[in-house]
Amino acid sequence: MALDPASFVVHDVSRFPVVHARAEAIQPGYAGQWLREMDALLAQDQTFVVVMAGNEAAETHEDRKQRGLWLKRNRQALGRRCLALVGVEPDGLKRAALRLQAAMAVKAFGIPAEIVASAAEAEQASARILRGQAT
Repeated sequence: MALDPASFVVHDVSRFPVVHARAEAIQPGYAGQWLREMDALLAQDQTFVVVMAGNEAAETHEDRKQRGLWLKRNRQALGRRCLALVGVEPDGLKRAALRLQAAMAVKAFGIPAEIVASAAEAEQASARILRGQAT
């Protein structure tokens, strides 16, 4: 099943297998759309990388709860399809803090994470990961 970029709001899949999370889409009540998009990504017979850039908006408790439950239910399938999360943070101190948070997320969800300083570095990291080189 091919991905229809027009049906994605939370993720930009126009450059699949590199998937860009859209920070501006994180609005109260977005979790349902996020779940549908993640299900569609897992339905692909191809691995992918998710790139997250920009300030992630604070999500509501209910959205976080729905995403957390989905992540627990789909941990193994997500681990087979999503090769890594690549975060972009230009600020060195914030980047260091995100690396610590990412290490905890790796333990919880089993998906490697890499935090880089720029969009260009994120593209390079995504390409390297998709070629099969470790994060």
